[in-house]
Amino acid sequence: MTRDEAADLQDAVGDALTQRREFFRTAGIHREDGTYEVARRGADSAGNSKVFESFEALRRLFDRLPAEFSAEEVSRTGITGSRRHMLVRHFAEHPAFDCDITRRNPLTAEKTSEEQTREQVVGTDEGEVVSAD
Repeated sequence: MTRDEAADLQDAVGDALTQRREFFRTAGIHREDGTYEVARRGADSAGNSKVFESFEALRRLFDRLPAEFSAEEVSRTGITGSRRHMLVRHFAEHPAFDCDITRRNPLTAEKTSEEQTREQVVGTDEGEVVSAD
C-alpha cells in the first residue's frame, strides 16, 4: 500500500467512526475518540456543546434524572448555562431517550411511562416470593 493509499484509508476510517445526526434544535456527534458530543444544531462555538466520555455516559445521566425533569435537575449534575436546556431538548429529540417536552417555561421534559416503569422496577427492593412446597 502506498503512502497516499494509506492516507486515504485513514481518512475513510475516520469518517466512518465519526457520525453526526441532526435533529430539530440539537445534534449528536459520535466522535472518533469514542466520545459523544451534544451540540446546538448549526452552532459552531464550544459554548454551544457538551462532550461526554461516551454515549453510554449520556444514557447514565438520563437514567439518573427524575421522571419529570427540567434544566434545573440537569444543572444538579454539574452542567451549567444554556447547555442544560440543550440537553433537555436533546433527550426529547433523540429516539434513544423515551421522553417528551411537556412545558416550555420552564423547559420541562417527562419520561414516557415505559421509561418510568423501568426505573421503578430497578429501584424496587421487594423480591419474588417463592413457595417452599
